[in-house]
Formats: sequence, C-alpha cells, structure tokens
Amino acid sequence: MFRSILFPPGSENEGAESSEQPPCFVDLNLDQVVAAIVAKRDEEVLRPIFYSTYRSEDVIRHRQAVFADLERAEIFQAFPVFCETMRTVRANLAYADKISYKRHRHMVVLRAIHLYCEGVQSLLQSLEALSLRSAGLKDLKGYLSSYAGSEAFQGLAAEARQIRDKLSRLSYGTLFRGDKVVVRKYASEPDYTVTIAERFARFREMNVEPPTPQLPKDDFSLNHIEAGILELVGRLFPKEFKDLERYLAQHSSFIDSVVATFNREIGFFIAYLAFIEPLKRAGLPFCYPDVSARSKDANVAGSFDLALAAKLVHENKPVVCNDFFLQGQERLIVVSGPNQGGKTTFARMFGQLHHLAGLGCPVPGRHARLFLPDRIFTHFEREEDITNLRGKLEDDLVRLHHTGEVMTSDSAIILNEIFNSTSLEDQVFLSTKILQQILATDAIGVCVTFIDALSTLSEKTVSMVSTVMPDDPAHRTFEIIRKPADGLAYALSLAEKRGVTYERLRTRIRP
Repeated sequence: MFRSILFPPGSENEGAESSEQPPCFVDLNLDQVVAAIVAKRDEEVLRPIFYSTYRSEDVIRHRQAVFADLERAEIFQAFPVFCETMRTVRANLAYADKISYKRHRHMVVLRAIHLYCEGVQSLLQSLEALSLRSAGLKDLKGYLSSYAGSEAFQGLAAEARQIRDKLSRLSYGTLFRGDKVVVRKYASEPDYTVTIAERFARFREMNVEPPTPQLPKDDFSLNHIEAGILELVGRLFPKEFKDLERYLAQHSSFIDSVVATFNREIGFFIAYLAFIEPLKRAGLPFCYPDVSARSKDANVAGSFDLALAAKLVHENKPVVCNDFFLQGQERLIVVSGPNQGGKTTFARMFGQLHHLAGLGCPVPGRHARLFLPDRIFTHFEREEDITNLRGKLEDDLVRLHHTGEVMTSDSAIILNEIFNSTSLEDQVFLSTKILQQILATDAIGVCVTFIDALSTLSEKTVSMVSTVMPDDPAHRTFEIIRKPADGLAYALSLAEKRGVTYERLRTRIRP
C-alpha cells in the first residue's frame, strides 16, 4: 500500500533521515547546491531529504522513475499547484492558532478544510487524465482514488461545502453611531452598491485592458472591529455557527497522514528539477545513473561540478565537462597537473556525483555508472584552528586518522592536496602511507596531488592529468584526461612559487 513517494512499498524504513548536514558538504560545495535548491521553499522540510543517501538499488531506481515521469511537462505542472494549495492550507491553520476571536478562527479553519478537499480532488483529477509510468506516481493515484472516494473524505468535503453555502447566504446590517457599531439582521435595506454603480456607469472607460491577475495573498487577517462584528453575527445566527463549531470539533485533524507525507516529499523532486532546468536549457546534460551497491566499476561521460556550473551558466560562461572510469581492481584516481587546472573541481564533481546518485537524482553527465558508497569522506585544506592548539600538519594527521578509523570498504574518499604544510620528503612519505591505508580498505576515491609517484603506487591507482594547450602551456583547458603523470606538476608549482615561470621571468626582464 502506498505510504511514501520516496520509497517503494515495504522500504519506507530503509533508513532514517539525517537532520545534520553531512561533513563532506562544505568541501564538495554541496552546501551551496542544496541552499540554492531549497531557497524560498520549506527548507526545514527539504534539507533532511537532501542530506540522506541510500544504498538500496530498489530505492534509487524507484526515485529515478518518479523523476523521469516528472520531467514530462504535463505531469510536472500538476504538482506545484497542489503544493501551493497545501502551503495555503498550512498558512491558514498556522494563522488560526494565533486568532483570539472564536468565530474568526473557525472561519479560517473552515477555509483550510475546503482548500484541502479541493486540492486533493483536483490532484486526483489531473493524475487520472495523465499516462503515468513510474510505480510511485501510479501508486499515488491509486491511493488518492481510494481516499477521495472514501466515506470519511466525502463527508468532510460535502459538509464543508454545505456549511460554507449556509454561511455565505447569511445577511445582516450594521449601524455606525460614533464609535459604536450595532449589528442586526438584514431589514431589506436597498443595496447602495448597485445604485452607485448605475449612477457612475456613464463615466466608465470602455475597451480598457484588464489588469494582469495577481496571485492571491495569504491575508486572512481581520482588524479588531471586523472580528468583533463577526462575533456579533455569530450571536445573530447561533444555529449556523453552532453547526460550524460542531463540524470543526469532529474534524480537528482533517489532513490525511499519507497526503501530508506526500506533500512534504514531492517537494524534493520539484525543487531539484526546478534547479537543474536552467542548466538543461543551457545545453548541459543530465542522466539517470546505473547504480550498484556491489560493483565498484564506474563510467561517467560529460559530467561537471554542479555548483560551479550553476554559477557559470548564470554568468553566461562556458562549462567544461569531464569523463572518468574505474574498472576491475581500480579504486583510486590520482589527479596531477599544473595549478589552477581544474583538479579540485574534478574532485568535487566526483563527490557530488556519488551523493546525488545516492539520493536518486538525475546527475550531471551524458551517461553514468556509479557505485553507491555508505559515506563520503573529504579532506581539503583548512585554515589553522588556533582553538585546538594543534599545528596544521598535526591537524591534518588527526583528521585523517579519524577518517581511517571509521571508513569502510564501501566508502568513498576525496583528498585534495594533503600535507602541503610540510617538506616534500615528508609529504611523499605521509601521502604514501595514507594512500596505502585507503587502498587496503578497498574504498574508492580521488586524490589531488602534485606527487606523480602516487599515481603508480598500486594496481588500484589510476593516473589522470589536468591538461594545457599544446602550443601555450600557460593556458589551462580544465580537461582532466586519463594518462600517466608527466612529471611537470611539481616543477611548475616550484617555478610559480619562486617566481621563475616563463611569464614571470619575461615580465621581470622586459626592457
């Protein structure tokens, strides 16, 4: 039976959501991605979903199928309307809790119930007119059909309409005398609105374009005079308002728990698709990766750093895509090459891909096959923290030691130029020891370094190099290709550090 759009039936308890941002998010710039995705939405509701990955292939494929359905415009457009209706329902209820006048509070809750019933019925009608392919949306349609046809829901909706109709037919008059207001039953006084409209009809402008309709605002407030008048109207018509009070008491919790869960979860799909839509319009590819919790073979084509791409597309700048693959015993990609050549961006891309795949989202790339890690560890350079009384090298060692204790053979790790604060000899020694420990666990990962020897450390390591233009070595292509390290990365690093690169020397000796 349908319980969640995020999980196939029976898998709802596959894993608990995390309310804490994963430690890898800042290093991978996923904090920026998620912040942009959930902006102006229910952040507290959506963030835990984006924080929580799963290793179940069934769960991932279930979500991918829902995403694929929602990529069809005729299906997608049904859900933002429903989500907006439910947002208005929640806004009504939240406002009602703050209202001290009973009649006003009851009217606001009645409106919330009416909107809720209309929203459920409208969504069901939309789904029944669509050709759905995913099991998730098909199961949702089946559940809504059963729920909307139930005696309980039919009674809730019908009585809400009846009470609203009765209340809308009530007529009353008000007399204002100084600072006093008298409310009485309608005594057949003439409707001066009609009279005024007739008198000024000849001044009406013809052939005027109607103003652009605006979305209704969530303004349910009444001032104390209006609320007081409504209280007096309640005294004039005690039976009608008593019926309203009885009805609300019977339906104090009217939102179905499954509908509430669905409303929360569908926002995950809508928010992510809305975020990547401008990137797709710019021509960047997205695909549904073939995922595995067992095979560590990987093959990705045409991928990119999602956070950087969003920034570059906004600035109308080109985005460079890269490929990589791991096969057989290969586990660790060692990326070398000149500084500012896109190595760190490649490492972030690797981490982002695995996290997004574990969410069931479309990932950047033309096609992808990815392993589902149990956790992603990152180690990027950090500023020295004076509060822990440790030097930079010691802090690096402490953090890496902790990672080594908790990572497993199913983990992924991303190292970005570790041990830069020490000498080359110590850097080579420590980096070798760390990589040997990682390779011994059989975890997958990326290591960005200028130490070429690390790329040939084991049959499990793969060398990839950031490239430059053949006729202009100073010009970076930002393409990372699979080839043996060329031995120039450290030399270039030293030359730049000492100011003896070709460009620096040419500038200094230019007459």
